[in-house]
Amino acid sequence: MSDLKKVKLGSQGLEIPTIGLGCMGMTDMMGMDTYGKATEEESISTIHRSLELGGHFLDTADLYGPLKSEQLIAKAIQGKRDQVIIASKFGFEIDDQGQLTGKVNGNKDYVKKAFERSLKNLNTDYIDLYYLHQVDKSTPIEETVEAIGELVKEGKVRYIGLSEVSSETIKRAHKIHPLTAVQTEYSLFERQVEELGILATLEELGIGFVAYSPLGRGFISGEFQHPEDLPENDWRRQLPKFQGEQFYKNIELLHAFEKMANEKDISSAQLAIA
Repeated sequence: MSDLKKVKLGSQGLEIPTIGLGCMGMTDMMGMDTYGKATEEESISTIHRSLELGGHFLDTADLYGPLKSEQLIAKAIQGKRDQVIIASKFGFEIDDQGQLTGKVNGNKDYVKKAFERSLKNLNTDYIDLYYLHQVDKSTPIEETVEAIGELVKEGKVRYIGLSEVSSETIKRAHKIHPLTAVQTEYSLFERQVEELGILATLEELGIGFVAYSPLGRGFISGEFQHPEDLPENDWRRQLPKFQGEQFYKNIELLHAFEKMANEKDISSAQLAIA
């Protein structure tokens, strides 16, 4: 086994490998492929290979599928729960039929309902890192975090995280219960966490940062040279960076970046996440 370097995430005691495995692309998203067509067999093999390499930090959410990603992980880690750090997210409301309602829900009753459903789907009795996926504007963040904090007291959640939040929200939440991590998109295409001072806030408070889509949702891989290269049912076709004239402007930037990577004798993907 080749172990990835481990780092402390935040200041509450969680230690993770430097690279986690995002599991969003392992299931569809409301009938659309997220990052190309995925099969259960291929996805489970990917998780197993990640574990072999020391990548035992798996990131999912009840939104993915919905619910299918958590169920897939349960199959993949059967008999290996103690070897895995699971991060999951909630907040996009899912009804009792497993369908998205179109609302974001962070009230205390829904926190408990969503959490118990995730425990069942993951076939576990605790979640290592439990995130609020998106802030419910109709519910004070204090109420949501207090409810997750109760799960921590019960031993069902080990650490608390937030996703896609402002510095003000982070500070308010952190006063209720210490946060371990904030997750936000961060890549050469997306730098708002720098521009809005969020990274500075996290450093000040001793909260870890988890970057998702560090390769610009696959753009920086260089695999796509034309918008038509994306599969027909791929949800990325809806994103501006993958459309029309904007796509080709970004390709020009990518070629310049690839030149820089070649000069350093590494791949553009390696340089992007360095």
